[in-house]
Amino acid sequence: MEIFCIYNITNFSIGQRNMLLKQEVNRMEGNIDSNAVAEIFERIALLLEIKGEDRFKINAYRRVAESLRNESRDIYALYREGKLKEIPGVGKAIEQKICELLESGKLEFYEKLTEEVPDKLLSLYEIPEMGPKRIKAVWEMLGIETPEELERAAREGKLKDLPGFGPKVERKILEGIKAFKEKRLSSRFPLGEAWKYLQVILDHMKNCEGIIAICPAGSLRRMKETVGDLDILVAAEAEASEKITNTFTNLGIMDEVILSGPTKTSVRLKGGLQADLRIVEPARWGTALQYFTGSQQHNILLREAALKKNLSLSEYALTDTISGVEILCPKEEDVYGRLGMSWIPPELREGTAEIKLALEKKLPKLIETEDIKGDLQIHSNWSDGKRPLKEMVEKACELGRSYILITDHSQGLGVAKGLTPDRLMQQWREIDELNEMLAGKIVILKGTEVEVKADGSLDYDDELLKSFDVVVAAVHSNLRQDRAQLTERYIRAISHPLVHILAHPTGRLFGSREEAEADWEEIFQTAASTGTLLEINAHPSRLDLSEKRIRQAFNLGCKFVISTDAHDIYEQEYMFFGVAQARRAWLTVEDVANAQSLDAFLGLIKKRSGVHHER
Repeated sequence: MEIFCIYNITNFSIGQRNMLLKQEVNRMEGNIDSNAVAEIFERIALLLEIKGEDRFKINAYRRVAESLRNESRDIYALYREGKLKEIPGVGKAIEQKICELLESGKLEFYEKLTEEVPDKLLSLYEIPEMGPKRIKAVWEMLGIETPEELERAAREGKLKDLPGFGPKVERKILEGIKAFKEKRLSSRFPLGEAWKYLQVILDHMKNCEGIIAICPAGSLRRMKETVGDLDILVAAEAEASEKITNTFTNLGIMDEVILSGPTKTSVRLKGGLQADLRIVEPARWGTALQYFTGSQQHNILLREAALKKNLSLSEYALTDTISGVEILCPKEEDVYGRLGMSWIPPELREGTAEIKLALEKKLPKLIETEDIKGDLQIHSNWSDGKRPLKEMVEKACELGRSYILITDHSQGLGVAKGLTPDRLMQQWREIDELNEMLAGKIVILKGTEVEVKADGSLDYDDELLKSFDVVVAAVHSNLRQDRAQLTERYIRAISHPLVHILAHPTGRLFGSREEAEADWEEIFQTAASTGTLLEINAHPSRLDLSEKRIRQAFNLGCKFVISTDAHDIYEQEYMFFGVAQARRAWLTVEDVANAQSLDAFLGLIKKRSGVHHER
């Protein structure tokens, strides 16, 4: 993906707004920004949930937290201009709390709440099977506040007799604690967060003299969901090494220099992520880039393939094992070519079947961002989006989309300003006007992100659902339902003949919510049999479906769409995150419905619902 591999530094482009970079630097340096305020409000929602407060009040804080995380504007600027209420969900009471945080760096309401409900309890949310009711039970009845105390009680058999637990739940909690501890030890960062750090670094390095090529490597270049550290490779002549190293170690977001040398420098960034910069001579760029990109297993298999051709492969060069002569590879393609292989896309370099297929020249042509014709989840300020519909459409035109689906929320999601039927009619009139104005440039489809209720029914009646071009169904609440109940809820929704797409299926949010506990095999089998399309949500806070779930669904016969879930104009640029998920799962253009023309896509919709919408 070109955004990550820049061979001509003078044509450097980071693909993000300067405002976003400024916000990210502020966050990394520990200043209060929209993300920091969002974190406080999310914690308030969780504590209120344990306390047993009113559901509407809890959801109000949670919704504002989500709005703040999606806010691209500088929160201090909004504060100074008196525009905080422009943020979806922010009323007078929430506005006062944001002002208090920005002015003093603390919030009295939150501090008093933590006196009633210890915030140490929040770590228990990270353990599967531990919802607010169970957290409240172990806290009030056993005085448990931490995962360590919970594990000790479970091993002593103290949980099984509590209301709502039992032996089976106790066993599952122990399994969940094990997974929690492994995750905590891994210290990996979500891809979207690591990507932002990378953009700040590349923006800082872009004007450094002597850099011939610069490219991330490692798990970030392979676009894994999480990143252990940042590997950045630079091609440069030896005399430029000192200047490049000095530039790197003067990052504004750096916490400490771990080591510094002529070919490798490691720093710790604010927030804990380690970044390693390696400088190689241009003639060895190809082998170095290959070596530092591939997974351990991929590189082992590649070295084995090289030995069969009497070659050894290192980060520096290929070497003829008979003559000892080095074969330099200035391009990565040269490495694979010398071994008789097709070049292997970074996303596939995990040591599965890619080496064998590359030798046979049978690697599939993976889907690319440029293949996406339409974006099928876009929100405007008709509901919880940040921008007017016209601005969102203009951005889609700029990105070359030939069609988009407007999916503002249905009426039941009140905190997201869900649309009543009357407001929908008003929105549709605006869509009709824009379609007429932009005829020949883009087609705007009328859609909805309709809420799936707790019993699996939908938030709009069938008569209204028939009027949409495309219906996207989503589960936003009660994701902690019993596994069987939640599975049935999903199945009922995707079996509805007027539901075309299931949005962000597993409901996960990086860092705050694991995927919902449901029978995904049964759900995917139902989606395959009904022809319901599964969304790969490209927003970096979700990346839902995961690579693992995409493969599972694909093997069961499902088809997909890739959507940005954009709530602001710049978020439409996040499409490449979703495409990367699809590429890691080996998907091609044929597997993704919105990589097809509008007519072909609407043909799938017609086949799914038996309803044809004349345009």
